[in-house]
Amino acid sequence: MRTALLPSRILLESGFVNGCAVLVENDCIVDVVARDDAQVAAAVRINLDGQTLVPGFIDTQVNGGGDVLFNDAPTVQTIARIGAAHARFGTTGFLPTLISDDLSVMRAAIAATDAAIEKRVPGVLGIHLEGPFLAPERKGIHDASKFLVPDTGALDSAAGLRRGRTLVTLAPERVTPAAIRNLVARGVIIAAGHSAATYEQTRAALDAGMRGFTHLYNAMSPLTGREPGMVGAALEDRVSWCGLIVDGFHAHAASFRVALAAKPRGKLFLVTDAMPPVGGEREDFQLGDRTMYCRDGRCADENGTLAGSALDMASAVRNSVEKLGVSLEEAVRMASTYPAEFLGLASTHGRIAAGCAADFVLLDEQAQVQSTWIAGRRVFFFEA
Repeated sequence: MRTALLPSRILLESGFVNGCAVLVENDCIVDVVARDDAQVAAAVRINLDGQTLVPGFIDTQVNGGGDVLFNDAPTVQTIARIGAAHARFGTTGFLPTLISDDLSVMRAAIAATDAAIEKRVPGVLGIHLEGPFLAPERKGIHDASKFLVPDTGALDSAAGLRRGRTLVTLAPERVTPAAIRNLVARGVIIAAGHSAATYEQTRAALDAGMRGFTHLYNAMSPLTGREPGMVGAALEDRVSWCGLIVDGFHAHAASFRVALAAKPRGKLFLVTDAMPPVGGEREDFQLGDRTMYCRDGRCADENGTLAGSALDMASAVRNSVEKLGVSLEEAVRMASTYPAEFLGLASTHGRIAAGCAADFVLLDEQAQVQSTWIAGRRVFFFEA
């Protein structure tokens, strides 16, 4: 049965439009037409007056949610629980993210992601392996004892996902350009992060096919006058993408505004780096044998080292409007269209257009999530 969604306005590729309806059949967008189109009259109509329909949010860095951490139990059930927790905040596509761990855990996480996609767990687009090919000098909250300089076996494991996208965050000084080219040739998306790489080392990785940068500014060599570092390479490059954690803790708003001025439009996208408290009931959680504390929205260990975030994607969108000064339209694209492009999914995700997945977020006037649809099914409905 064909459904017609009738919001007050819709974000299309041309911008916000009024007086239109989105036609959905099964899990796909059929068309966007005028409200008085004959196809609307023949469909099941869902009146969404007073609200705004935007593309579903895509989060490429989701460590946990709903009080569970992917590392603790890399299973289909964990992935489903994380996805359900984040759907409340408009996330319709995500990469469950594994923090640096043993190769056996990485292989289990890849197998679970593969099974989740096969079972059509809502929203799963692939996996993000944040490590273990990282640099001890920029370890952040990662356990450096898990770090590896990759050999053939480790690279084969990292490229083992059969379905969906694989994103690997690595330190370019720990992985050769030849190894990066090998992974890219096998369909793996490479991003730099947790790295002390020089500008030249970063540039070599970009030339080898590296596609982006994980949480720009955080845990990477900074831009200085005589050594541009990884940050300088990221800001200078016109092709690569950068993820931003706009939570008020990971970087100063002015630093993000500099990035917005430096990079071409569409090359910055929002991520959460979310931990178990997002969509959960507990503020504290375990990372390995250490307790992490979430206080006033900031997740950190006992020494104050940031440990991911308590950020959700809807808050990231609002923060981008309020703290960075971007328009709501642009903030939504940073949460949907641009990450879809980064993942190579622009033809099917991140847009409200015929032929795309029927993934939507319904926002009120304050950009609070009222409903979320994944593959044409409403998976969240806000009840006041």
